[in-house]
Amino acid sequence: MIDIPIGISDFSEIRTGGYYYVDKSAFIRELLRTKASKATLITRPRRFGKTLNMSMLFAFFDIRQDSQGLFKGLEVSADEALCDEWMNQWPAVFVSFKGVEGLSFEEAYSMLKAALSKLFRQHRYLMDDPKMDPFDLETYKHIAETTATSTEVKNSLETLTHMLEAHYQKRVILLIDEYDVPLAKANDNGYYSEMLSVIRGMMGQSLKDNSSLELAVITGCLRIAKESIFTGVNNFISDTISGERYNEYFGFVPEEVETLLKDTHLENFADSIREWYDGYHFGSVDVYCPWDVMNHVNALLINSDTPPHDYWKNTSDNAIIRSFIDRSDIDVTDKFETLLSGGYITEQITENLTYDMLHSSESNLWSILYLTGYLTHRPAADLPPEVRLSDREAALQIPNEEIKNIFRETILLWFQDKVRDMDRSRLFTAMWGNDTGTMTEEVSQLLLQTISYYDYKEDFYHAFLAGIFTGAGYSVDSNKEYGEGRSDIVVKNIRNSRAAVFEIKHSRKLDALKDDCKTALNRIDTRKYHKKFEGEYRSVLCYGISFYKKECMVLGKQ
Repeated sequence: MIDIPIGISDFSEIRTGGYYYVDKSAFIRELLRTKASKATLITRPRRFGKTLNMSMLFAFFDIRQDSQGLFKGLEVSADEALCDEWMNQWPAVFVSFKGVEGLSFEEAYSMLKAALSKLFRQHRYLMDDPKMDPFDLETYKHIAETTATSTEVKNSLETLTHMLEAHYQKRVILLIDEYDVPLAKANDNGYYSEMLSVIRGMMGQSLKDNSSLELAVITGCLRIAKESIFTGVNNFISDTISGERYNEYFGFVPEEVETLLKDTHLENFADSIREWYDGYHFGSVDVYCPWDVMNHVNALLINSDTPPHDYWKNTSDNAIIRSFIDRSDIDVTDKFETLLSGGYITEQITENLTYDMLHSSESNLWSILYLTGYLTHRPAADLPPEVRLSDREAALQIPNEEIKNIFRETILLWFQDKVRDMDRSRLFTAMWGNDTGTMTEEVSQLLLQTISYYDYKEDFYHAFLAGIFTGAGYSVDSNKEYGEGRSDIVVKNIRNSRAAVFEIKHSRKLDALKDDCKTALNRIDTRKYHKKFEGEYRSVLCYGISFYKKECMVLGKQ
């Protein structure tokens, strides 16, 4: 049985624990291929292996470890000269800011100081070194005890690199993971300027003219504008999803997924995994989301009947999509419907952003959806020959079924929230009065006010219709077993002893609406969905409703 490392991002734990590992060690060789830059920022969406790769770098460089066994058989181990020069030959610092968050600055700042304290306590041996500067030792103690001043916090990483260089007589490799998480959380909770000051200070002090630094690697989701965070840092380069250098090392390329499925004897699931979790394009590289692939492979090993799930959505609250469609000053309905129908839109992409400016323009919002993995770019080879894009433009599309589902669910929740504030009294009066003409008119009007696309089939329209009645003082049953099957929607007005049974159809063409409504009504009759209520309610109404794009028709049982 192959062990899949779900939720494990520690390289050493994966290798010593015998877990399945997709070899990304060639990333080390590529990183060291050129030394023109002292600091490298790598940005990728969440759950694409940033932390695991940083943990791998730490295990490779850290002078306190003996990692030869961890890398045995991996691609980088074949380069003996590189391993002799770099493997476990350098003092290394690895810190992650992914847990630095809070509803207030004070709470988040405490989390930051706790992360730094944990880091410093890993190097207690420095306290016993007579070569240490007394002032550095005092700062070290304050940080380890979480009593550091603001200035000491901002200087913390620089202080630690100086102390390590003094101890080992070698410059230091600095690895900072998820550097922008504190900024993202600060922006969400209203203390962005305070946290920006701290992070800018830490980055500037540790990276700018730091003579103790051999090299630094920083990861995050967004490339925050250099002027905002990395002011004055020389020899600094960044690699984003639009670049070409490191793309095959973050995420799984098709060959790696093929090997994984072969090793786990799950080759028959290749098509569904490709449809649900592939489709990302980082530079010219086709990439699967590794978090999704590993989760689904693990689920299939436990139960081969497991359908694909939206594993990625649990790692984000998807607030960026909701904030987009909540905007009243821009209309993105047509663009969202194009994306949801499998098409693409052409937009300007800005990669140098600041979190406080994310919502300042529609262009920035599209850029964020692209940079955080909700959208990807369509390769030039897949575009019509007449489409010419500038250097800053991208043809954006939804990468796969999983992300499409995230868009669907977010939009439906948005509509259900929105519809609660609408006046639906005319629709309800028509429903209880068996006025199908007015019902058709009112439901069609509501349909025009949401975002749909033409391949939703019945699941979208089912959720759409249920959302109209939910929160209106009625009891709404969805797909509940009545009679000889499961009726689509039942609306019950217990106070007035009446119920309405709906059967939904998705028409393939406009002129099929009426016939499909009749088919829906016939299904209610043959499955006896309404019989359950005839003895309980004075009035039981049956409706067949069919949708075609943004048109609908309602017919009632005579």
